[in-house]
Amino acid sequence: METVYTHARLILDDTVLDGTLVVRDGRIAAVEPGRSRQPGAVDCAGDYLSAGLIDLHTDALETHFVPRPKAYWPDARAAALAHDGQIIASGITTVFDAICAGGFDQAKAARRDLFTVMLDAVENEQALFRADHRIHLRCEMTDPDLLALAEPALGRAAVGLASLMDHTPGARQWRNVDSLRTFLLGIGKTAEETETEIVERSARGRAAVTRNFEPLAALLRDRGVVRASHDDTTVEHVEMARGAGCVMSEFPTTREAAAAARAAGLATIGGAPNVVRGGSHSGGVAMRDLAAADLLDALASDYVPASLLQAAVGLHRIHGEPLPRAFARVTRAPAEMVGLTDRGRLAVGLRADVLRFRVVDDTPVVREVLVAGARMH
Repeated sequence: METVYTHARLILDDTVLDGTLVVRDGRIAAVEPGRSRQPGAVDCAGDYLSAGLIDLHTDALETHFVPRPKAYWPDARAAALAHDGQIIASGITTVFDAICAGGFDQAKAARRDLFTVMLDAVENEQALFRADHRIHLRCEMTDPDLLALAEPALGRAAVGLASLMDHTPGARQWRNVDSLRTFLLGIGKTAEETETEIVERSARGRAAVTRNFEPLAALLRDRGVVRASHDDTTVEHVEMARGAGCVMSEFPTTREAAAAARAAGLATIGGAPNVVRGGSHSGGVAMRDLAAADLLDALASDYVPASLLQAAVGLHRIHGEPLPRAFARVTRAPAEMVGLTDRGRLAVGLRADVLRFRVVDDTPVVREVLVAGARMH
């Protein structure tokens, strides 16, 4: 029931300690400087040990249910477990699987068909999962049927976070319609299909968001779920988020919005792929610039689970950020945002969710993952 990891570099709150980590009965029992001479101690050969990564937003679950457009995986359990394997292999020990209530275009109609299937999979396979899976309910306000979908889902115990989303062309993420046009053409739409979709989505989205926002905000307040706004672009968006009781601004698209969120007391979450790629795929602000301006509190993997570790290491090795500060964005900060006080740090008494990795030519390589003290990878 006890494992000793020694000759390791421990990423702590404010330093990197060459030392030893003792795990006992699923908890961290000791964090000590120097090497242990205890028989059976695991020699980490200088590998890093950090708290297990905490991901508040990943869309990766859906890609296992729909690996190609209109290609639906027939075994929901197998799809969910494949996703869990990807999460663990990425060093993530607590994950909030983002599941869409509604869709913003007809191409995403599968989301409505799979909505309950994916919710059930996250709840039903808990005993088989290796990571700790929670549900992040993505509330797509551009869908006229949003409230009918969201209200019953919010009664599920696994729902720990909800976000208010608006993907209307000309707003937020797609405020630059040319960026959306380029994106749609890039995924195989014809020019005619692209223009038709932009017109239809604009009209449908504006009407639905106006109708959905206040009732959705009231519903989420009544249920007491932790709330995030999504793709804030202006000061007005942040004011709307605060009025709806949001405590975090997820993926702000401009520095103005990130600064307004900070001033309003909202935590900011950026996309880790944005950090790894050096910028946004949709024309938004670069997250490394927000980090340099101290306007970035946490990172989420968004659409690439492995990016969470890569981004934290990259902020340190490429952009010169102290390692404890970079890793706080993927461990301690997200844990605090959703009230998970038992994890997110290498500290005595906390859950032994631990990531062991080394860095090879700036690329982090996951070596071992513990969840509540049990080796999962």
